[in-house]
Amino acid sequence: MTPKKMKAAVLYGREDVRIESVEVPTLQPGDVLLRTRVALTCGTDVKVFRRGYHAKMIVPPAVFGHEIAGVVEAVGAAVEGLEPGTSVVAANSAPCGECYYCRHEMSNLCDDLLFWNGAYAEFARIPARVVRKNLLPLEEGVTFREAAMVEPLACVIRGVEESWIGRGQSVAVIGTGPIGLMFVALARMRGAHVVAAGRRRERLDKALEMGAESVVLARDGEDLAELLKRRSPDGRGADVVIEAVGLPATSEVAVRAVRKGGVVQLFGGCPADTSIGIDSQRLHYQELTIKSTFHHTPESVRKAFRLIADGHIDPNMFITAEAPLESLPQVLGRMGQGGGGLKTAILPWGSES
Repeated sequence: MTPKKMKAAVLYGREDVRIESVEVPTLQPGDVLLRTRVALTCGTDVKVFRRGYHAKMIVPPAVFGHEIAGVVEAVGAAVEGLEPGTSVVAANSAPCGECYYCRHEMSNLCDDLLFWNGAYAEFARIPARVVRKNLLPLEEGVTFREAAMVEPLACVIRGVEESWIGRGQSVAVIGTGPIGLMFVALARMRGAHVVAAGRRRERLDKALEMGAESVVLARDGEDLAELLKRRSPDGRGADVVIEAVGLPATSEVAVRAVRKGGVVQLFGGCPADTSIGIDSQRLHYQELTIKSTFHHTPESVRKAFRLIADGHIDPNMFITAEAPLESLPQVLGRMGQGGGGLKTAILPWGSES
């Protein structure tokens, strides 16, 4: 029998997360209650932790976290084809399917994009629309921690596709956190030649393990754009430059590091109220394409699951630690200071099984 209370991580404000006993969510028609087996940490959650809120996804006080895999505990009225005991993965949003953007194959920009949070808890309520559009049963051999990486991988898949990365191209990835490393892995899968740039030697070593052909250690006082150009074919700049840090300075580096006619993918997402400077003459006369891909779609969620289930991407290469729910505030604090490895598997029940 499902208990009435559960342990959960509740965000109250800036760097204020408390592990509390709260009510188990009540289901509405179409909802599903998951027993959380694994919730993965991510850079977005660290930003939420440090800022104390997320304009689109969470208003404190609220349970948060959004990369989740678990077991169906209970189903609301009108749920069909899902039984308690089914192992599943859920994405963190679902589009309406009816607005202009959904009707024009841009469902990630849906006018009524429904987000949910609550993965850092013993139980999580998955809203009916997410159940219908973005909840997938696990296949045999896919573990909970592997499945939980579907959401961020789905975002990166869109970034790769929208950057038109192809075989034989030169790709520079700025940033070697989990997202940057996923770009490295997916670009290599497409047959591109990848150079990765970052500030931490152990992350650069990880990029080489993921398939990068060379790496650049970013240091203060050095021109990273020029360093990347030197690693590109004939020194002309990379065909595609991915910015996976989320800062104006590295975004400007990305624009300067691309070749004439190249593509810049500003994936990281800079803080609110910031801007970047772009040489308008170069933008025009060198025919640069600058893109900034946001979020995922039901299609990219399914592509991500397929890459994991078929063994093309091994999420265990990105998950460097595990911790109980009680340790989440400390884990987020270390990540906010630049430590804590890559992704941590948070285990609300003490183990994945």
